[in-house]
This record gives sequence, structure tokens and C-alpha cells, in this order.
Amino acid sequence: MAQMESSAQSAPVQAGGAIVTIVICFMVAVLEGFDIQAIGLVAPKLASQTGLGPEQLGLVFSMTNVGLVFGAALGGGLADKWGRKPVFILAVLIFGLFTLATAFANDYYSLLIVRVLTGFGLGAAIPNIMAIAAEISRPDRRASTATMMFCGMPLGGAGSAIFVANLPEHFDWRLVFYVGGIVPLVLALLIWVGMKETRVAVTGEQAAKANPIHALFGEGRTPSTLLLWITFFPTLLLLYMLLNWLPSLMAGKDLAKPLEFYVAGLKIGMNASFTFNLASVFGALLLGQIIDRMGFRWPAIICYAGLLGALVGLARATTIEPALMFAGIAGFFILGAQYALYGVAASFYPSWGRGAGSGAVTAVGRVGAIVGPIAAGELLAQGFDAEQTILALAPAAVVAGIAVFLLSFRKQAVD
Repeated sequence: MAQMESSAQSAPVQAGGAIVTIVICFMVAVLEGFDIQAIGLVAPKLASQTGLGPEQLGLVFSMTNVGLVFGAALGGGLADKWGRKPVFILAVLIFGLFTLATAFANDYYSLLIVRVLTGFGLGAAIPNIMAIAAEISRPDRRASTATMMFCGMPLGGAGSAIFVANLPEHFDWRLVFYVGGIVPLVLALLIWVGMKETRVAVTGEQAAKANPIHALFGEGRTPSTLLLWITFFPTLLLLYMLLNWLPSLMAGKDLAKPLEFYVAGLKIGMNASFTFNLASVFGALLLGQIIDRMGFRWPAIICYAGLLGALVGLARATTIEPALMFAGIAGFFILGAQYALYGVAASFYPSWGRGAGSGAVTAVGRVGAIVGPIAAGELLAQGFDAEQTILALAPAAVVAGIAVFLLSFRKQAVD
């Protein structure tokens, strides 16, 4: 019986089905990136029409990540019980419906509610993508499979910026959420029709121990779980600090502009975000390939060292060209490392607990995503300038680099 279970668990999804699954997960990631960036891009219009102040807007922004924490924690465990496909469909439906509902939220409290629920759907989808990436690919292709899926997020973010920049000057901000909400509903139907279930049914001894606590901490996995959390928390802290504050920080530096460099009419700060997102796609795809060939120890260490150098360069840049260059380098390394590690993280958990492990990693990382923008905002409120703010948070890259180095000595799960 054990032999049969082992054989079943190791059977990969066939090539054609794997390609369809990768494309679907990539499309979901694109939509997630679109939504996460969209709320910030339409903030001025949203604020003027709803009468929200900066503090209220900041809380509306953070509510998505609050929902993400709970969605990731619950969605991963449910996917281990019910299967990846049904939970994935439900997550995309929730995400789409409440993105659409954002367009109909007319006051502060309704905006808070719909953004929490939007984040809940997003959060439930992410650990499913992580687990699916591990289950449709060979062990030596997991990092590159995960990066192919997750690189849709920065593309969605960059696409959101270009989409908003090219709308008529007096466009209704709700239009962005009509688009961002309807497309996921269509995609949920595509998942139902075109994606195969990747979770193998758990029976016998495995079924008896298939609970989230045992998945995270049983059979010697406690050090791996804690190191993953210590890696993802500061990584997401820095990532979301940059995603949320990069345009404002660059505008606040009053950069000299010997050469004008604008993409699709975007201002300097938005150009920095565009460069950050675009470079991260190349970083993710390249680093996924490298990690699959070399293992993740040294590529990940190089990523965090490069990220630290990029943050220092970004903080000290005085003209637009080096600022854009270091923004791109930061995106290349931080998102490249994060997305490659999404594939690596899932491999530390057995198939019966992979959703719970991936969900917990995602949830802890998203707590960092909440802390990062708040910390940057507090530093700026205390009188720190852009350079001091970036340098104050840069040591988080060192913490993540040390944790991932120690993690590289831990054994991964064998299905």
C-alpha cells in the first residue's frame, strides 16, 4: 500500500496539462498584481470623490494585506483537505467579486470591508499556486516553474500603471475595478474547465497525521518552518515598502534630471516603479533557472547581497539615471529571490501538508508586507528623508540573507 501511495504521489501532471496550469496560474498572478497596484494608482481620484484623508487611505491600502494574511493561512490548509482546484476557483471568485465591489464602495467603511475580502481571496490563491508549482514539476524544475507563474504579478503591476496612465484625464476611477473584477470571474470558469487537480488523495497513515500543526512542525520541520518565516517576513517588508513608497520617495529626493526618461507619460516616481516591476520579471525567470541548476544557497545569498547594495545605491542616488538603475536592480533581486523561494518553500513540506506550509509562509510574509509601508510612513513622519528611510530598513535584507543561508542546510521533504 505504501509503495502504491508513493508511486501515485510522484506521478507528474502530463506536459500538456502542466502548460495549461502554468498559463492559468500566471494569469491569476497578473490579475493580483494589477489589483494590488491599481488601488494606489487611482488613490487621488478615489480620495477626492470619497473625501478620504491620507490616514484613511493608508488604512484602506493596508486592508488588502490584512485580508491576505487570513486568506493565506486558511486557504492553504483547506486546499490540503478539499483539493487545490476547488479552493483555487473559490479564491479567484472571491478576489474577483470583491475587486468588482470596490467600484461600488461609496464610503470609508465599505471600502475597508471590500478590500479585506479582496485580500482574503488573493491570499487564498497564493499558497495554491505555490503548491501547484511543486506538484506539476520535477524537483529540479520547481523554482523555475514557480517563477514562471509568479512573474505575472509584476507584469500585472506594470500593466496597471500603463493602463491608468493612458486613460482619459477625467476617467472614473471605478473603471479600473470593473476591469480588475470581471476578468477574474471569467478566469475562474477557465480554471474549472481547463485545470486538472494536482493534489493526490491522502489515505492510511498520512491521513491520520495530515493536520496543519504537524505539517509545519512535525517530523523535524520546526527549524525549516521558522527559517522560512524569518526569510519571508523581512523580504516582504522591504518589497511592500518599495511597492508602496518608491514613487513618493523618488519624488521626495528632488532628483536632478539631465535627461528626461518617461514611459507612457509616467512621472519620475512612477517610472521608478515601472522599472522596478519590469526588471523583477527578468530577475525571477533567470534566478528560477539558476536555482534549479545550482541549488538555492549561493544564488539566494547573492540576491540579498545585491538587494542590499541596490538599496544603498537607491538611497544615495542624486540623479534620475542611477535612481532608475538601482530601482531596477532592487526589483531584479528582491522579486527574483521571492518568487524563486516560493517554489523552494513548498518543497520543504510533504504533499499532504504542502498547502498548509505554503499558506503559513505566505501569511507570515504578508505580515511583513503590512509592517513595511507602516514603518516607512512612521520614519517619514518622524522627519527622516528618503535616503534615511531606505537605509534604516535596508538591514532587513541582511536578516533574510542569513536566514536563507541557514535554510539551505535543511533537508527538503521527499514525497
